[in-house]
Amino acid sequence: MSRQMIVVTGGAGFIGSNIVARLCADDRHDVVVCDRLETADLAKWKNIAKHPIADFWQPEELFEQLERHAEDILAVVHMGAISATTEPDADLILRTNYTLSRDLWDWCAIRDCRLIYASSAATYGDGELGFEDKDDLESLSALRPLNAYGYSKFLFDQYALRQAERSQAPTQWTGLKFFNVYGPNEGHKGTMKSVVAQIWPKVAADQPVTLFRSHRPDYADGGQMRDFVFVDDVVDIIVWLLETPSVSGIYNAGSGQARSFADLARATFAAAGKEPRIDYVDTPEVIRDKYQYFTEARMDRIRAAGFDGQSTPLEEGIRRYVQDYLATSDPYR
Repeated sequence: MSRQMIVVTGGAGFIGSNIVARLCADDRHDVVVCDRLETADLAKWKNIAKHPIADFWQPEELFEQLERHAEDILAVVHMGAISATTEPDADLILRTNYTLSRDLWDWCAIRDCRLIYASSAATYGDGELGFEDKDDLESLSALRPLNAYGYSKFLFDQYALRQAERSQAPTQWTGLKFFNVYGPNEGHKGTMKSVVAQIWPKVAADQPVTLFRSHRPDYADGGQMRDFVFVDDVVDIIVWLLETPSVSGIYNAGSGQARSFADLARATFAAAGKEPRIDYVDTPEVIRDKYQYFTEARMDRIRAAGFDGQSTPLEEGIRRYVQDYLATSDPYR
């Protein structure tokens, strides 16, 4: 008898490869990765090299392979996306982040397959309406994303809700609005890496790190706040969802506690056993008016649905990330 399969799109990427690592360690299902590895020297392949995946699919063959293995597929965990908020090609973003997601939704609905997918906190736009993960169509449609990436995720959230209201949904469907996720296996992400990963080379070299100066009197320099969440915590949510097929809807995936960039920088120095050295520069004028000073995930709804996992405190998450990965000769999970 064949084992059930879980297909992870974007499974060699940052969050995807951490999901793959956990599922392979559990060893209850065959884990299939669908992704592009890009250039060999980018070393994205190292994100999955330590884990006994059952198969690797090219994105071009995704639906052919889904059909071939339809009877055995328990769930699709859809993390594959263009995640660069700076990507200039809006058509490419929509094709990748919306059209593919829509087609996967339709396939899962027809095949009675479960679907967990990556939405984004970018759907909240400037945060003026707050960060409450209401998943009724009226509340969702009131959001105003600030870039094409956020819009692509917003558009698919709307599609999912509309189809669910029409009873044209997978047996379980869940969208997760990821906030500022950090942790191992993000080395391939370039300028989209977490701030921890971006400042680490300077911390390791005992050089000062640079943060944006505040241009608001109610925030200190470096006091701008984000919901930083350790990648293990979002993987906990996904594993819980896979074990709880009765839960559907769109939920936040954050720590639930905003912390400042200065806190994050100090924690990174502390994890390396060094005294903090932080310099401040003016926020570039081109982004100054749109720059967010506060994000914080409301986690009430997913807790009300039964998730009782604990959020890793920022200092502990950064300590583990630095000491177990960034500061070692092999930083891959």
